[in-house]
Amino acid sequence: MKRIVAIIVLAVIAGFSHAADWESYQLIDRLLTLPGPGEPVIFEDSVIFTASSGLRRVGVAFAHENFSKVYWFQQLVIPQDQMDAPIPPGKIVPDPYIDSGIQFHIQRIPENAKSLEYRLIINGLWTIDPANSRYRKDPVSGLVWSILPLPQIPSAPDPLKGLPAGLDFLFNGPPGEVVTIAGDFNGWDPFMYELKEGPSGVYNITIPLPAGKYQYVFFHKGRRYVDPNNPTRIYARDGSAASEIIVP
Repeated sequence: MKRIVAIIVLAVIAGFSHAADWESYQLIDRLLTLPGPGEPVIFEDSVIFTASSGLRRVGVAFAHENFSKVYWFQQLVIPQDQMDAPIPPGKIVPDPYIDSGIQFHIQRIPENAKSLEYRLIINGLWTIDPANSRYRKDPVSGLVWSILPLPQIPSAPDPLKGLPAGLDFLFNGPPGEVVTIAGDFNGWDPFMYELKEGPSGVYNITIPLPAGKYQYVFFHKGRRYVDPNNPTRIYARDGSAASEIIVP
């Protein structure tokens, strides 16, 4: 039932900023669990900014964009249960949605950022975030803005980058699965090398390989998969494909 509610909410607020990946039900569910407006919430690789829906208009701008772009908050409304009984003549049809008390903006965390520095626009006035006690004054411009420290998010490995310790292989799939890799570097043994899951659904492994040309495939649930991150492929006489890479 919770997922159905989340989908309805998604449809209602479909016009908001595309800064976040709204295919993530976890992100939608996290937004729905907020008790009310408050300090920014860090969730996965995004930050949820909130303000009271009673404010006329709220926006946020960021120092790493030189405050040149304003992201306007969207109001969060949630569906309320309605009886299927017919509406008597002359009665007003009740609004199927209720105000959550929150307006919000979802901001993707910039790569390698250690903090987000930002200013709010509340009802036409620039201000620091009243829900965030961390702020600083820029000595050059004299402007004061809010600061949100960020946890360090490890960047995804380059699936085709050769490292001194070996070559990184990356596979995206459903979380909680078993993914292996085989190639001419291990006699095409599908059980020798199992990828480890890092972020949900992202599997990777580093295999020490000397300079040379190699062919390989992934195995998932008994099926062979070429590497979608590697456009170079070779084909056997039976039509089966394998990815190929050169380690310099």
